[in-house]
Amino acid sequence: MKQKSLTYPRPLLLRILGLAFVSLLGGLLQPALEQKKNVVDPSQNVDWAAGAIGHAQKMRNSFTRRDVGQSSQTVPGNIPSLEIHSDASGRVATFQPGGPTDTGHNAFFQNLGTNGRTCFSCHQPQDGWTISAASARARFEASGGTDPLFRLIDGATCPTDDVSTASAKQRAYKLLIEKGLIRVGIPLPANSQFQVTHVDDPYGCNTNTVTGLQSPTLGIVSIYRRPLPSTNLRFDTAIMWDGREPSFESQSNHATLIHAEATDGLSDDQQAEVVAFETGIFTAQIFDNKAHELHAARATGGPEALSQQKFFVGINDPFVDQGSNFSPNIFDLYKPWLDLPAARGEAQDRKSVARGEEVFNTTKINITGVAGLPDMAGFCGTCHDSPNVGNHSVKAPLNIGIADAGNNNGLDVSDLPVFTLKCDDGQTFVVTDPGRALITGNCADIGKFKGPILRGLAARAPYFHNGSAATLMDVVNFYNQRFGIGLTAQQKDDLVNFLKTL
Repeated sequence: MKQKSLTYPRPLLLRILGLAFVSLLGGLLQPALEQKKNVVDPSQNVDWAAGAIGHAQKMRNSFTRRDVGQSSQTVPGNIPSLEIHSDASGRVATFQPGGPTDTGHNAFFQNLGTNGRTCFSCHQPQDGWTISAASARARFEASGGTDPLFRLIDGATCPTDDVSTASAKQRAYKLLIEKGLIRVGIPLPANSQFQVTHVDDPYGCNTNTVTGLQSPTLGIVSIYRRPLPSTNLRFDTAIMWDGREPSFESQSNHATLIHAEATDGLSDDQQAEVVAFETGIFTAQIFDNKAHELHAARATGGPEALSQQKFFVGINDPFVDQGSNFSPNIFDLYKPWLDLPAARGEAQDRKSVARGEEVFNTTKINITGVAGLPDMAGFCGTCHDSPNVGNHSVKAPLNIGIADAGNNNGLDVSDLPVFTLKCDDGQTFVVTDPGRALITGNCADIGKFKGPILRGLAARAPYFHNGSAATLMDVVNFYNQRFGIGLTAQQKDDLVNFLKTL
């Protein structure tokens, strides 16, 4: 893929050259991470996998062979030690402490399926190693919908969609183009505590007995989710939005069988190559259009500092040892900027970023009605507790109402299917996605999702698992309304400016 030529300020250029030199020393800058190299969750079953893979194979045999014969996407020959791309807010960068990656010798970049896709097709650096809606739209327009990203198996609203004309393709891939959503087909778990009593599905994928549900307790549920970034994984504590994968190796294999429609799983060596690359890259915003260099004036933004961030599972969990070691001061990247003299321009914008960091760290929140947490007085860091990373430091799926089909506090879920779930105990839930309950079968898990890593946000809009927040201001407004925080207009602006620099 041709890379856009960029011009950098002289201090940033010198830093890039310095980082490149360090990488040539054989990866002497190793991440200071106090944890095992990879997440492994032996308690997580993969009962869902056989049905999901079988569904993908059935769809290929019946419908998605129409994709066969379209060319595979060209990938770069090398991912350098420091790679920088423009995004809407400035520049996002990926840093590899261990040196550059030869893509020809890593399965992440290889076509191992039947539909022309590689892992790279859906996970690219300019989008923070995921898909942004803007990038999906641009790729659709540039290729006429033939780019490997656009495949009936999951890029379309249903594998049965008509893609015979340009306008038909626009309709089929609308959720991917407009919100960066991928269809996920998961079987209803056996012996679950709930039934699907009704589905309002604008795409007919759930209500078609061939592609979806055969009864209230049997069949495939199609939901639409944002692909998670395949970077900064050394800090991950739950794999996938619903935590359904026990390891990155397992995830790489299942993704190849489902999304690339491979006929055979990955070998152990191929899994190891994918995981080595994914866990060896660190991505963060490195330059902001207003605050400029994010590692200047004693700030520690950017991926190099992130690669050295201390982390282990439970490092700052508010419920370990009754929260005795918990600190709500999650981020300290821009604290030095609070002391900058009052001024216009760059200094003023940097102070706004620093104030936003303070809002994140210190604003008290009355946390109520969150399935997975007791009602309590907390902070942003109660759920986003990993220092300078922002995800939960243990596996902790929560329901904060993002999947609710009713009052969504300003979120846009208008184009998503709506499921009515009736539990054995008489409770009824109306949601756009059952969440982790599709994996466990437990009513207590309906609407629960993990909180993602908060780095590289500016490159990967829209936000939340269902793309229901188009901008970071929409995210801030959701939390402000959902928990009645009472942020002022200035606090909102400062918080958004801070989130854009992560």
